[in-house]
Amino acid sequence: MISIDIEKSLNSHNNLSVLKIAQEIPAGSITKIYGPSGAGKTTLLKVIAGLTKPEKGKIRVNDTSWLDTENGISLSPQERKVGFVFQQYALFPNMTVLQHLRYATNDETWTKQLLTIGKLEAFADQKPAYLSGGQQQRLAILRAMATKPQILLMDEPFSALDPDIKTELVRNLLLLWKEQGTTVLIVSHNAQELEGIFQREIYIAARRS
Repeated sequence: MISIDIEKSLNSHNNLSVLKIAQEIPAGSITKIYGPSGAGKTTLLKVIAGLTKPEKGKIRVNDTSWLDTENGISLSPQERKVGFVFQQYALFPNMTVLQHLRYATNDETWTKQLLTIGKLEAFADQKPAYLSGGQQQRLAILRAMATKPQILLMDEPFSALDPDIKTELVRNLLLLWKEQGTTVLIVSHNAQELEGIFQREIYIAARRS
């Protein structure tokens, strides 16, 4: 269970607004986060991951406090150990596809399985500059999955994929998430995208401060 109760200032379109959200997200669930541009969807993921800090609030995962601003608790991103798929991929330009995965895991069997799922076996020795946008996006997803995180945060993770590849990839990911008990939060600007895979939805609309 992820328990979130936070307030975070946003500077959206030159208007000061506030992301204010209180939610409980069941373990093992797949949640869609959607809402208008600038409402704070990506910011919410970064707050959960520990990449940015709200002015006040609490985040509790199972029996562990990840954030409690009143009591000065804020675990580092390394301590939270979430998987994060960034909208801009955040790949290492000097690392090959295989090196990206080996950087995250020493399990060669798991690495080969991920390459197969992402259909990147033939590109294992290629660096990001030589991959298409869709291939880069798949690598970003595989890298986030490589550590087998209990919480996976995904920011527009399928936007560059063609429909057939997306359908097959999502089908395989769903099997892995169920097998590993992964709690998944997916930010999407498309309210209809991936309809049917979500157990719950969170609509975010930033409030004026």
